[in-house]
Order: sequence, then structure tokens, then C-alpha cells
Amino acid sequence: MSIEVKVPAVGESITEVTIANWLKKDGDRVEMDEVIAELESDKATFELPAEAAGILRIVAQQGDTIEVGAVICRIEGNGAAAPAAAAQPAPQAAAPVAAGEPVEMKVPTVGESITEVTIANWLKNDGDHVEMDEVIAELESDKATFELPAEAGGKLEIVARQGDTIEIGATICRIIPGAGATQANAQANEQQQVATQHAVAHASTATSGAQTYASGTPSPAAGKILAEKGISPADVQGSGRDGRITKEDALGAQKTAAKPAAAPAAQSAAEAPASGDRNQRREKMSSLRKTVARRLVQVKNETAMLTTFNEVDMKPIMDIRNKYKDKFKEKHEVGLGFMSFFTKACTVALQEWPAVNAMIDGNDIVFNDFCDVSIAVSSPKGLVVPVIRNAEQLTLDGIEKEVIRLAKKARDGKLSIDEMTGGTFTITNGGVFGSMMSTPIINAPQSAILGMHNIVQRPVAINGQVEIRPMMYLALSYDHRIIDGRESVSFLVRVKELLEDPMRLLLGV
Repeated sequence: MSIEVKVPAVGESITEVTIANWLKKDGDRVEMDEVIAELESDKATFELPAEAAGILRIVAQQGDTIEVGAVICRIEGNGAAAPAAAAQPAPQAAAPVAAGEPVEMKVPTVGESITEVTIANWLKNDGDHVEMDEVIAELESDKATFELPAEAGGKLEIVARQGDTIEIGATICRIIPGAGATQANAQANEQQQVATQHAVAHASTATSGAQTYASGTPSPAAGKILAEKGISPADVQGSGRDGRITKEDALGAQKTAAKPAAAPAAQSAAEAPASGDRNQRREKMSSLRKTVARRLVQVKNETAMLTTFNEVDMKPIMDIRNKYKDKFKEKHEVGLGFMSFFTKACTVALQEWPAVNAMIDGNDIVFNDFCDVSIAVSSPKGLVVPVIRNAEQLTLDGIEKEVIRLAKKARDGKLSIDEMTGGTFTITNGGVFGSMMSTPIINAPQSAILGMHNIVQRPVAINGQVEIRPMMYLALSYDHRIIDGRESVSFLVRVKELLEDPMRLLLGV
């Protein structure tokens, strides 16, 4: 009698999965609920447990993509149990731990449009004692980073690993209340058991020299660590049962330099292998990076995007900054930068050309009588775009303070969802990285974005005379479905006029 194991339903919108890794081989003996394979979807990785004990018969091979509900393997129930290792002693029982009912912690709802999160970092290890409300992990969505506090005090049992992407409401860990009192004893017993098993496995291998399927095979966690380090499992000595490579083995593994083989005397120089390091490393894309990539491609495909250019003489603004920057900082406790001038100039031009501040919603055009200006900021985890609310009502010092506040939160990964949604127009400054000219991509669902660039001393004609001036190229990318050429060019010319004559910003003319 055999049992058909089918691909389970792993998510509402998931219709197919890929077999990432078979942890057992065809013909192996498996036990009930033993993890036999790892399945991958476009959102997360899942473990496939055995639905019965018996002999495994693999139907779908590693790397195959199969639909949910399809047969992935069969388990024959008439297989003989695998013989136990005669030389292995029974592990010493750990000291009893007074523990309550485990508390299952699930991924909380962190935003209206967020359906999944990635575990960015576990701040506690599996088996550690945690206190109530202690932050135990950092979760990362495609929009922000969140902290996960413990819902009870006790021993932590990690279910989802660091780097996994899991859905909202899924179990991420368990906490066993009251289990922390004997944590040190439990850890000591566990270490002693591992040492005993290692010694027995080593003695057994030395005596019989027998190898099993587990010899030299990394566990799923160890396999990922070795892949990140670029180390082959064949170069690692496993300390687990039957020589299996454990997570601790992978963490302590070091890459060894390959010994060059002696080349034949007749080998020509053209046939010699390439010299120098040729290492590669593979990193899983973060949720933020995947979302940014998807949205940028979506904008390119779904909008009629054009870019118009102009240049600005920055000398008037630089003269004002040099003259008043010390007094400005003394009074407002913040420096006077270029971003406040550009933001203020854009808010004036947006109110004069409202189509640039509008967006398309189905068959309607939504016009905004306010200016929520998004500022593109490069953070350690990728590009984020926090929003300055009602920028048209702020003074220069108010804009500078808001820019500094949002940029600091972006670098610290503390931006909230509300601080990154709802902008009506975006400003991005590639000039801080030395960009001379670029065509920025619209930040959907907005209809336009202004790109600033680096300031370069160039000769220009001023009143019939050639002078050297600090010049900056400006680029306005816009959606031609809603913004016509007249509006886009006039908007950019208006921004240029306000920047080259900053008194107009102060006088409102």
C-alpha cells in the first residue's frame, strides 16, 4: 500500500511551486512528519513533511515546477525500518523543565497593502531565554522595517529562518513560558549530547568505514550558509550524525585556496588558466529591492514617459547661502541646503501648473490642491522615498528640518508606512553621486519627477559676455498621457526662473 503525497496549498495566490531541494533520496526510509523536501514559490520557501512512514518514491525531480495539488512523491508503507546504529548510546535525558503551553507568535498585520514580510534579522538565537516585550527579530517588508517584540517570557523556538519570506498571519516562532529557568543546564546537556554523538559517529566511521546518504550532506540551513560563502560541501567535515554537515559546521567553515595543478612543460601560455581571484557570490533579493524593480518596470510599460531638460545658473543661490548660512543655522539650528530652494520652487510651479501635480485613476484625473513632495533617499537597504507633507506651506527652514528628519529615519530603517505613501510629486538628487545628466523614472502613481544633477563650472553667455558659472542640468520626466509638452516645459522654465532669482521665492512673484 502506498500513499500519494501532493503539493499542498501554500497560499491564496500561489498556483505552482518549484522543488528546491530533496532532503531524502529515492528509496530512503522516512518517518511520519519528517521533512523530506523544500518547495519554493514566488513568495516564500516551504518545507514538505512526510505524511506517513515508509519507503520514499520520488515522482517529481529537483528543479521541476509543478502545480499545487499535483503528485510530488509516494510513500510505500511496507518498507522495513532502518536499522539503528548499534554503537550509538542512548542520549542522556536533559533535566526536566517546568514549562507552560507554548505561545505561537504569528506575523502581525503591519500595513493595509502588505501581505508578506522577510525576516531581516533574528536578534535572539533558537533556545535563548526571552523576556516579555523584548525585541527578538526585525521584519522587512517592501516598504519599511519593523521590530517584533516577544509576546511572552520563556524559551524561544524559531520556526521561520532568517532570510525567509512569510505571509502575514503565519507562525514565525514559539515561546515556551517558564522554560528559561534551566536554560543553562539544557544547553550544557545538549552540548554534551552533540559531543557524544560526534565521538560515537567518528568511532563508528573509523571502525566500519561505512558511508550513508547523510555523509557530507548539509542541512538546509547549512546549505544556504555554504552557498553564501561559496564553499563546496565536499570541503567541509560534518560533525552531525553519520557525518551530516550542521549549521555550526557551515558557520565555522573557511574557504581554502585551491592548489594549482602542475602544468605540463609543453603547455602554452594561451592555455594557462586565468590568474587572480574569480570568486562569485549570490545574494537573495530583499523584498524592498524586488518591489522597486517590479514597480519601475511597471512604470516603463504602463506610462507614456518623456523627459525634458533645462539648465540652471546656481550662482544666485550659492551667493545667498554663502552670505546667510551662518546666521540661518544660528537662528534655525539647521543648515541651509539646496533642497529647500528646489522644493520651494517646485511647490510654486506645481500650483501654477496643476497637471504636473495630478495623477490618473482609471478614467479620471485626480488634481491635488496640496503639494506632498517625495524626496528620494538612498538607504543601506535600497532606495526609499519619504514624503514632505504640505510642502507648499513650509518655510525654507521647515523644509530643511523635515528633509534631515526623514533622511535620518531612512538611514536607520525606521520610516513608517505613512511616511512613504501618498506623495504627489518627487524630487531626486543624483548630483550628490556625481551624475551629470539622467532621465529619472516616474514614481507611480505620480505623473512627474524632477531630477537634480551635479554642479559644474561651465562657460555661459551672460549679457553678451562669456562667464564661468556654476551650472546644473535639470530633468523633468513626466507622463505624456496627462501632461502635455507645453505644461512640462513651462513648469521646468518656471522652476529655473525661481532658482536663478531667489527673491521671487520670498516675494511670491
